[in-house]
Amino acid sequence: MHVTRLSILSAVALALLSSAASAQLSDEIVKIGVLTDMNGPASTPSGQGSVTAAQMAVEDFGGSVLGKPISVIVGDHQLKPDIGAALARRWYDIDQVDLIVDVPVSAVGLAVQNVANDRKRLFITHSTGAADFHGKFCSPYTMQWVFDTRALAVGTAQEVVKRGGDSWYFITDDIAFGHALERDASAVINKAGAKILGAARPPFGTSDMSSFVLQAQASKAKITGIAGGPPNNINEIKTAGEFGIFKGGQQMAALLALITDIDSLGLQTAQGLLLTTAFYWDMDDQTRAWSKRFFDKMKRMPTMWQAGVYSSVMVYLNAIKEAGTDEPLKVAAKMREKPIEDFFARNGRLREDGLMVHDLMLVQVKSPEESKYPWDYYKILAKISGDEAFGPPDPACGLGKK
Repeated sequence: MHVTRLSILSAVALALLSSAASAQLSDEIVKIGVLTDMNGPASTPSGQGSVTAAQMAVEDFGGSVLGKPISVIVGDHQLKPDIGAALARRWYDIDQVDLIVDVPVSAVGLAVQNVANDRKRLFITHSTGAADFHGKFCSPYTMQWVFDTRALAVGTAQEVVKRGGDSWYFITDDIAFGHALERDASAVINKAGAKILGAARPPFGTSDMSSFVLQAQASKAKITGIAGGPPNNINEIKTAGEFGIFKGGQQMAALLALITDIDSLGLQTAQGLLLTTAFYWDMDDQTRAWSKRFFDKMKRMPTMWQAGVYSSVMVYLNAIKEAGTDEPLKVAAKMREKPIEDFFARNGRLREDGLMVHDLMLVQVKSPEESKYPWDYYKILAKISGDEAFGPPDPACGLGKK
């Protein structure tokens, strides 16, 4: 009896030691850094909302993994690549951050990607749209979770052309991101046999959009394509409403617009706008349940970027748990093993090139009369499969090739 008890205790001790040996963390804490814009033009669609989303994921996961606590820290890159890169270096080298998330605007995202690759640490972006992130600059340490320029441009252009939008005029942010949106949308429009009647290219941060909107109106194009993000897209849509473009029968298609942009504009101004999104809070019971929890904390509904932060952090933490380690490449491999199906992603999967492919949707902004309750902003017109929107891996990325 005594011998049997000793044998059992020895077996339990060996099992615990084996478990401890197999569960390997680089230090005594798993640290996630939300690197974002806390006060600038990207702060509303990312900013504190992205921080809150990451914190919600950590809380829902239980606050620890492999017996070690999980911490969330915050940094403000002020939309400047040099500041973003410097913060990323400090976080990886000194603060021992295991994962950086969010990072709005492509210039900063690509700068942080360089640091992550150099330091061999993980970085998941949610608000960097440059397709080169998973193309010629792809890295085994970095992932793009929510969107890229091709997916938004292709999703919007393809579906709008199908609905009779056979002539286009672009108002394009005169930065790399805007040009990428216009380029990708133009390829789809030309392939479909529709016409592009011209383009105006305001500098980023232009406050007076009158001349650019007037050019679009004078073109008589059925669709004015807004190839850019905040703050230009908001100013352009607002100016178009003031000039009566929508009442004149022309439509606007935003290649990037977020639900917080629509909230800022108001339905009276934004009604009729077409856009592609990776997430809508009111799509189904799953999206509503999570979004209402987010709303209780932030007093506004989440953008696709913020919802994506929660999704990726939860997948990352589960991967650490399943891998028994926080070693970056092993965690990334584990994240690619299973389909990604949650309140954010439908038919999602993480490819070898670091792109998380998932379904998108084309939506139209409701009129004030169609909206029945707060944040009831979108009519869902079409679902767009991830493969169709994102397309095949870019040959410029060599990851996963034999």
